Amino acid sequence: MARIAISLCGEGRGHATRICTLVERLVARHELAIFTSDDALGLVRRRFSNESRVAVNEIPGIVFQYTGGRLDVLRSIRTGLDYQARTLGPLVDRLMGELESFAADLAITDFEPALPRAAKRLGVPLVSVDHQHFLLAYDLACLPWSLRMQAWLMSNAVWMYVSEPTDTVISAFFQPPLRRGWEHAVQVGPLVRREILAQQPSDQGFILSYLRRHTPFETIAALADCGMPVKVYGLGHRERVGGVSFHAIDETRFVEDLASCHAVISAAGNQLIGEALQLGKPMLVLPERAHAEQLMNSHFLENMGCGNFSLLEAVGPRVIHDFLGGLDRFAAPLDRVRGRLDGTDRVVEVVEHRLVRRVSDAA
Repeated sequence: MARIAISLCGEGRGHATRICTLVERLVARHELAIFTSDDALGLVRRRFSNESRVAVNEIPGIVFQYTGGRLDVLRSIRTGLDYQARTLGPLVDRLMGELESFAADLAITDFEPALPRAAKRLGVPLVSVDHQHFLLAYDLACLPWSLRMQAWLMSNAVWMYVSEPTDTVISAFFQPPLRRGWEHAVQVGPLVRREILAQQPSDQGFILSYLRRHTPFETIAALADCGMPVKVYGLGHRERVGGVSFHAIDETRFVEDLASCHAVISAAGNQLIGEALQLGKPMLVLPERAHAEQLMNSHFLENMGCGNFSLLEAVGPRVIHDFLGGLDRFAAPLDRVRGRLDGTDRVVEVVEHRLVRRVSDAA
């Protein structure tokens, strides 16, 4: 049994879902210490509250900043710079102490900047498992020029977060060729949670929607006009708006609804797109205008032929009606990916191989 320290970004639910899926596969053989913040903290704590081999620890993290209901890129950058100047150094010192007390054999990070620095200073091998490294490693020639420029700018943040991991694993629902110099990176699909893998997809005639908390009301009004019942998660429980019902996050119910919906209209996060494709669900994704990563995900989804996208700020009833009226065109591309995307086994192989190398190097 090895001791593994894991850190993850606390923003949203995608990082937490990915890491929880990995932890469930590792906990039978290893002892785990997890470090995270914000949205992810509660999810991970609930998931492993009764697991004696998993310790969940709160750390300060970085979250996106919003102004007037829209992603504020400049405020988000300023917040990140302030975090780096004031918080990161003391946090690295703290995590160095945690790694030494825990006697960690391996560190794993999902886009969190402190644990990689602590592990490097102590000589603990680091496995990076995230989505964001696609900005560095993937050939993005299929994207519009403006997004390729944004990818180049954003890639500097990836370097800042995670420098020189021992192993780099990139989890994405899309897998274009690797760039020269990145042949060592391991490409895997999304880490699909076991609850999704256990589902038998069906169509019970409703739309599933997962939306971020700053979604404008106009988007809700457009969903209410689509002609089908719509179940919305992510905005908390509210009064119904026409055929739109609002549901508090419940992992079991959400997975069941994802498996039984007619189609998905949602934010454009990598994890949810991957899970929907695993179940063969066509998607209309709604990236925020200022959220470059979600825009890139949206273009890749459309290029695969498995869905469409519209800017969250611009979506209206016509866009939704056109999407729902043309679902047949997504059937063949969805058949090619349904049930074939889960990358969890491959990530576990990388982790176990690194642990074996760690033992042999120490011998």
